[in-house]
Amino acid sequence: MGIIIIAEAGVNHNGSVEIAKKMVLAAKEAGADYIKFQTFCPEKLVSKSAGKADYQKQNTGAKESQLEMLQKLALSQDDFLELKEYCQRQGIGFLSTPFDLDSIHFLHRLDMDFWKLPSGEITNLPYLLEIAKTGRPVVMSTGMCDLKEIKEAVDCLRRAGTEKIILLHCNTEYPTPMKDVNLKAMQTMKDSLGLPMGYSDHTQGIEVPIAAAALGACVLEKHFTLDKTMPGPDHRASLEPEELQAMVTAVRNIERAMGNGRKEPSESEKRNIEAVRKSIVAKCKIKKGEIFTEENLTTKRPGTGISPMKWFDLMGQRAKRDYEMDQIIVKEE
Repeated sequence: MGIIIIAEAGVNHNGSVEIAKKMVLAAKEAGADYIKFQTFCPEKLVSKSAGKADYQKQNTGAKESQLEMLQKLALSQDDFLELKEYCQRQGIGFLSTPFDLDSIHFLHRLDMDFWKLPSGEITNLPYLLEIAKTGRPVVMSTGMCDLKEIKEAVDCLRRAGTEKIILLHCNTEYPTPMKDVNLKAMQTMKDSLGLPMGYSDHTQGIEVPIAAAALGACVLEKHFTLDKTMPGPDHRASLEPEELQAMVTAVRNIERAMGNGRKEPSESEKRNIEAVRKSIVAKCKIKKGEIFTEENLTTKRPGTGISPMKWFDLMGQRAKRDYEMDQIIVKEE
């Protein structure tokens, strides 16, 4: 299977199921394999005293609490049932990340292909155990984590029944500064943990996911929105539909360009061999019986005659026929 591309709608629907449906259509048109939402009960996710992250304050103001912000962004269980059915009709995979235990139980009934776990839950043991009980494959983001924390979460999932795990390298700053992306950590994690690797991106633009594809990511996740100017915490760090489509196209091109790893002429370039390689040719007129030397031989295109790699095999031999200048020297027994 090729690279799995997840279009992260998150809460960019701003609490509207109608906007969410428009995002489903946009993700499908862009070529994504899945669209992913976030399922949570605000009161079970954050306490009343929880403050906002700095990027949330910048994008939504500092007056309201994180709880008040999330209450405006939550969709109901009926909304998600409707979205799951809508995704099926449109031919795109449905995913939603749970952020509390009740949401895990609800989403498990929706029979998603796999769990997509957020970075913030890696250190939440009760959450990980509840996920593992389902036996469903897990794709887990690893933002804000070191290797020890990731290994502890992986071990927890495995001991509790999760067999298939894919890790996504991630940085949770929105947007992520380029200097903090650290794509090389993908290989470090793969070498250290022996698990398939992907990448969840929060940078602006599409360059980094494309680079991650070239580095071997098997899953790519990217936030998108219908309009970056909409109010809300994540819109500014998201792609608009045209950008998402460009990213998907580029990733698919990179995927094809990676090839099979064998160094050999491709079918498309084989026809160029004769035109661009060289043969040994007469540098001047050569009479039959004359000895071949560096003075009367040279190399020129096309590559239809004796390879220049046989140069010294010809030196000192006698010509068995007459040659005009530029005439290709033929192999004679």
